[in-house]
Amino acid sequence: MAADGETAPSEAVAEVVSAVREGIMQGRYAPGQRLPEADLVSLYQASRGTVRTALAQLENEGIVQRERNRGARVRPISLEEAVEITETRAVLEGLCAAKAAERATAADRARLRELGEQMRTAVECADIPTYSRTNQLVHRAVREISAHQTAGLMLDRLRTQSVRYHYRVALLPGRPAVGLKEHLGVIEAVCSGDADLAEQTMRTHLLSVVGALRELATSQTRW
Repeated sequence: MAADGETAPSEAVAEVVSAVREGIMQGRYAPGQRLPEADLVSLYQASRGTVRTALAQLENEGIVQRERNRGARVRPISLEEAVEITETRAVLEGLCAAKAAERATAADRARLRELGEQMRTAVECADIPTYSRTNQLVHRAVREISAHQTAGLMLDRLRTQSVRYHYRVALLPGRPAVGLKEHLGVIEAVCSGDADLAEQTMRTHLLSVVGALRELATSQTRW
């Protein structure tokens, strides 16, 4: 690790950025929660310079907000912004689904179908946390199979920003059953090898999520 005042190694910065993103995705860091530098230094065994550089990168990505003399905090986003993010994801993840359909191996298809079965079990057991986590894993698997690095980097940022809203969508009555059907459709479209079908199925799924997000508007305007 770099000493304070030195240029932080890019690998160390990337590790902290990834860890904070994951913390937000898993709910350890809530919208508006402060991220004291000293706490992150201790938690991730990183230098202060590394943490500062990581926070600056997260700020550039719109994930963290930094205020003079007050430090950094997780940036809350509006519901309308979450809708826009999901609309953008529909395009990018549609591309990834098309590429994944073209590139998926037998092992990749087996992995996707196993995730689909895990999601089915979670819905049958009304296990919302597992359903939500498996939901994320399906999207991540499609992205990884696609091997589209540029889209992947952009999606890392977008999914982290809007993840809290998507967890609330999973709590809407009947939504897990709808989400299960849509995700199984995405999985089978990718496994079919039909790139056009996979792209359209993924886009349709995420535009359905946009509709669900709008249902939240009656109960909240900001998270």
